[in-house]
Amino acid sequence: MVEIEIIQKEKNKLKFKVKGENHTILNLLRKELFNDESVEFAGYMIEHPLTGVAIFSISTKNKTARKALTDAISRLQKKISNFESEVKKI
Repeated sequence: MVEIEIIQKEKNKLKFKVKGENHTILNLLRKELFNDESVEFAGYMIEHPLTGVAIFSISTKNKTARKALTDAISRLQKKISNFESEVKKI
């Protein structure tokens, strides 16, 4: 189960702790955020490999950080759905 704890929430900056996820999802999200031209920075760091806690940061211009995050998640959901459809054809 994933837990999210907001550390910093401003219009153009968002920083939150993610518990229960690893590089797979976090790196995918980070890369997708950079497909948005309003994203100036997106990155994360794992506090310690044994804790399973990451700190994720987003900084934007011309769009709120929360909107950039939700847009990236929506795009990823569509990509995963398309991938699933293609796999089912095999």
